[in-house]
Amino acid sequence: VDFLDEDEQFRVFDSQGKLRISLYKTLLFEQVASGIKSGALNLRYSYKYRAFEEYLISRKRWEAEQQTLLTRTGLLTFKNFGTLEAELRKAVQTQFQITNTNVTTKLNLHVTLGADNRLKVQTPPAEKEISETPLDLFPKDHFISLFEVLSTLNKLCQFTEPLEHWQMQYNRAKPPEKTFFAGIIGYGCNLGIGRVSKISRNVNLSELENTVNWYFTPENLLRANDKILEMIEQLQLHSIFQRDQTVTHTSSDGQKFNINVESLNSHYSYKYFGKAQGVSVYSFIDESHRLFYSTVINPAEREAAYVIDGLLHNEVVQSDIHSTDTHGYSEIIFAVTHLLGISFAPRIKDFREQSLYNFENLADLKKQGYPILPSGKINSTLIEQQWDDILRLIATIRMKETSASQLFRRLSSYSRQHPLYRALKEFGRIIKTLFLLKYINDVELRQSIEKQLNKVESSNKFAKAVFYGNNQEFQQETKEEQLIADGCKRLIENAIIGWNYLYLSKMLVDSQTESERKNLLDVIRNGSVIAWQHINLQGEYDFSEEILKNSIEFRLPELLEFQVYKSGV
Repeated sequence: VDFLDEDEQFRVFDSQGKLRISLYKTLLFEQVASGIKSGALNLRYSYKYRAFEEYLISRKRWEAEQQTLLTRTGLLTFKNFGTLEAELRKAVQTQFQITNTNVTTKLNLHVTLGADNRLKVQTPPAEKEISETPLDLFPKDHFISLFEVLSTLNKLCQFTEPLEHWQMQYNRAKPPEKTFFAGIIGYGCNLGIGRVSKISRNVNLSELENTVNWYFTPENLLRANDKILEMIEQLQLHSIFQRDQTVTHTSSDGQKFNINVESLNSHYSYKYFGKAQGVSVYSFIDESHRLFYSTVINPAEREAAYVIDGLLHNEVVQSDIHSTDTHGYSEIIFAVTHLLGISFAPRIKDFREQSLYNFENLADLKKQGYPILPSGKINSTLIEQQWDDILRLIATIRMKETSASQLFRRLSSYSRQHPLYRALKEFGRIIKTLFLLKYINDVELRQSIEKQLNKVESSNKFAKAVFYGNNQEFQQETKEEQLIADGCKRLIENAIIGWNYLYLSKMLVDSQTESERKNLLDVIRNGSVIAWQHINLQGEYDFSEEILKNSIEFRLPELLEFQVYKSGV
């Protein structure tokens, strides 16, 4: 009973000194559950609840191959913390000076200081504000069927190729492409496989069920989506939406969906789901509107833990700058993205609540008369003591030996006094401070963040339009099935975006004059390729007499004569 506190140890025995077994079991199981979640107890054969050290590259391997691993993961330049600290110390000092000077001399026109020296940061619209309004260039005289969209894209990029049987030794011929399309529509439009087979022609239910059971996996669908992204990459038109051709700006955001089945991956939230439960789909998009990653998470989890997963997912979209809203960032994310070579640039909802940090004493900065001052000092010693393990953590993530979200979940479940957690957070404060100072000083940076986050918000409306069946509620119980449904939904979205790119590219090729082409490019540049009004997502209605041959017949006189109470009901 030593694990119990003094009061529990007293109450677990009755007045005769006999153990109250039921109470003891309750307290024991409660302590075990709490210990597993916090990391005080570890489960050797679990994926989620092993000791944190077991998720990292083993210490023995790290010590033997450190130089090679640092080189392979691009971390060699960070090996010496003393050198890095000197660079960051100078950068923070310089940025404090630049930002404060521009505020006090009023060179920064969009930042004002209140009577209490509290900052007010405004972000005006850009001179040429890029609208996320869907382009009005697509066909108006007829609708494009979803079957046509998927078929066209598959002919050009073979996205069904990665949809392989999950037993690789299975040598039977793959099902026809139309069966894959039916499965993608059944899951992606949230209609269900059974319903799609019943309302479709030339689709066999048994073959369709076999196809989705054996060929649809989250990993296969990730690769299928990548095929479409690669095709869009080859079209020159996609670069028209990039603010800087040498920099790729991406963003991510979560979207809530109700779920109408019991699922361990769902959670209650009165704000989003009322009295029901739901899940959160966390999606990533680049400047060219390509949806390059998404996952389904429990809405009780912090979105920030999944930012790195999406950024490291593939080789098609390599992010240089990534933006999220307030829920998508933490100081640890600032630390990890910096070491991965990615600039993290979230939108700050309430800037005045953010803390700045510095290497120097506060008194030294006050002497400069700066209105913008840090509220804390960086503990370099703490970071340096854990620097080797920080690099080992980043190398583990970079080599994809363990997902970043799993590492963060396990690390944050430990006591917040865990030395690696504290050191990562402390290092993140340096990077966060640099970003916040630049955020205050650079209105164009703030504008670009707003524009990029507008794209992901626009894509959320698109996702709802595609996932229209069953009241837009997930029908799947397990996380794997939810990921399959989301993967199919994203594939449909990317296929429509890809079709739109092909259509617009054809319009440019068919332009008769250079002036016509230039005007068309201007229209495209100031709109969005996330458009679906010309796509028939919900199939066609058949008004032929033939379809009525199997109608259920109702004989009204007979029904009117039926009396409920006389029937004994």
